[in-house]
Amino acid sequence: MARPKSEDKQKAILNAAIQEIAEHGVSAPTARIAKIAGVGEGSLFTYFSNKDELLNQLYLYIKEELRESMMSDYPKTESVQNRIRHAWNTYVKWGVANPQKRIVLAKLGMSNKVSEQTKTQGSEAFADIFNMISESTANGLLRNYPTSFLSAIMGSLADTTMNFIAGNPAQTEYFNNAGFEAFWSAIVNA
Repeated sequence: MARPKSEDKQKAILNAAIQEIAEHGVSAPTARIAKIAGVGEGSLFTYFSNKDELLNQLYLYIKEELRESMMSDYPKTESVQNRIRHAWNTYVKWGVANPQKRIVLAKLGMSNKVSEQTKTQGSEAFADIFNMISESTANGLLRNYPTSFLSAIMGSLADTTMNFIAGNPAQTEYFNNAGFEAFWSAIVNA
């Protein structure tokens, strides 16, 4: 009879994968991930049938944490600018607090090992933000760019902002505000 799976071991494997992938990319060996997690490599495959499943589940694991951070108190009824500012602030705060997870999320997002279905599933948690952007583009408040392009602009400017904050923590508020102003200027229809 197979032993029941332990949620703690599964989380240990996911957290070890974050550490290894942040440093070595998606080619990080499962043996090393298992060793860091304190489990045998065979045990890793008890929780994830193969490395691709591990990478896909890791992507969703990090996206869920980011979703909880960004959407737990999302101000659905405020102005578009305030809602976008909320998304910006919570994303930057999360990214500064979780640099390895931010790196891993970017690497997994570019990897062909993470399926389009998984990427779509990871984005569905942010539907309120995407819908607001689509509506604001349709009504002319935001520039008529594809939502994916606007999201990419946000990601690039937020990454720059996070890097500056990491290098200058005493100027967190300054760089956060400057980054948002640059982003808002890039997307709003003036």
